[in-house]
Amino acid sequence: MSFRPLHDRVLVRRVTAEEKTSGGIIIPDTAKEKPQEGEIVAVGSGLVNDKGEVRPLDVKAGDRVLFGKWSGTEVKLGGEELLIMKESDIMGVLG
Repeated sequence: MSFRPLHDRVLVRRVTAEEKTSGGIIIPDTAKEKPQEGEIVAVGSGLVNDKGEVRPLDVKAGDRVLFGKWSGTEVKLGGEELLIMKESDIMGVLG
């Protein structure tokens, strides 16, 4: 399936949550928080400014990013759960 976000939106795949703590305690699914880290799958063309010019996004497909706890909208594409969010919801790129 092919999907391209519009304008300043990005499609993000959450990283998998840790199953154990550093001490070896197994965390049940009901107690896990959803990770706030993900990988960019696809990006839109950019944001259109007041002059009608398109400003490209600072992130690209493959970047690992951090985002807010309640950021984005969850969608299911091709049987996989992904997030669609605006570039402004991304706090930073992990290097």
